[in-house]
Amino acid sequence: MREIIFDTETTGFDPLSGDRMVEIGCIEMVGRVMTGATFHCYYNPERDMPAGAEAVHGLSTKFLSDKPLFASKAQELLEFIGDSPLVAHNASFDFGFLNMELGRCGHPPVDMGRMVDTIAMARSKHPGAKLSLDALCSRYGIDRSHRTKHGALLDAELLAQLYIELTGGRQIGLGLADDAGSERVVETMRVSLVRSDRPFRQPRMFQPLPEELERHRAFVDSLKDAIWTDQNRREKAHS
Repeated sequence: MREIIFDTETTGFDPLSGDRMVEIGCIEMVGRVMTGATFHCYYNPERDMPAGAEAVHGLSTKFLSDKPLFASKAQELLEFIGDSPLVAHNASFDFGFLNMELGRCGHPPVDMGRMVDTIAMARSKHPGAKLSLDALCSRYGIDRSHRTKHGALLDAELLAQLYIELTGGRQIGLGLADDAGSERVVETMRVSLVRSDRPFRQPRMFQPLPEELERHRAFVDSLKDAIWTDQNRREKAHS
C-alpha cells in the first residue's frame, strides 16, 4: 500500500486568522518502506513572518520572498500525493493548512478520511506519555541529533521512521500473512531447490587404487606407540 508521510511549516497556528503554510515535505512509502521519492517546496506566504514562528523553523520573510506561491505548485503537489493515505503528526493541524491553501487557489480540499494521525496512534499505545515528535523519537531510539530546528522534509523523515515503529517496527517487512505472498515464497523456494535445467548425473564412486592401499598399510605399520595398538594390547591382556 502506498502512503504519504508529510509535515508542514507555517507562519502560526490558525489558518482561519491569516496564517499561511510556508513549507511542505512529503515522503512516499510503499508497504511501510520508504521508496526515496519525495516532494519538498517552500512557499512565499505573501505576509511577514512572526518572530515566534521564525524561531521554530528558521524561515525568514527575506528567505521566503523569492519562493513560489502555493498556487503555482499546487498541481505538482496533488499529483505527488495522489489518492494515498496522508500520515502526519497532529494531522488535523497540517490538514487544516493544506486544505486552506488548496481552497485559496480553487482546488477541492483533501478528504479528511485519508488522514492518519500518529499522535492518536501514539496516545493509544502510550497513554499519559509525552507525544511530541522529539519525545517519541527518543522513546523509539530514532536519531534526531541533526534536527536543530523544525523543517518539513526533515520532520517527515523522522515521522516516517516513527510511523514504522508505531505500526509494528522494523520486522514489518518480514510479514508473510497474505496468501498470495506465501505462495510466492513457496514458489521461490521450490525453484531454488529444484533446478530442472541441469542434466541429471549419476553419483560417482571413488575407490582407492591397490597401490594406494599398500602405501596406507605401510604408513600405519611405521607408526610407533599408536593409540589403537595400546588399546589392542590391553584388550589382549584382559582376554
